[in-house]
Amino acid sequence: MTKNLKIIFINISLNFLLFLFLMITTQNSIQKQKIKFFSLETIYLPTSFIVGSSFISGSIYGSIISILINKNKRV
Repeated sequence: MTKNLKIIFINISLNFLLFLFLMITTQNSIQKQKIKFFSLETIYLPTSFIVGSSFISGSIYGSIISILINKNKRV
């Protein structure tokens, strides 16, 4: 259990640092897009921010899912 928590903590802290770097680098971005989800729309966001945040959230979810799958295989 402690090994899983250590992996999750390392992954979340690394992704947090990537997110901070993403926030710094997308400040001067010119291309902006809206995200449409069902009937909801967001404000105009830089395209690089949309792609980067999708990558970071996928990385977090992927690591959590892999830990859960490995936990179920051991039982």
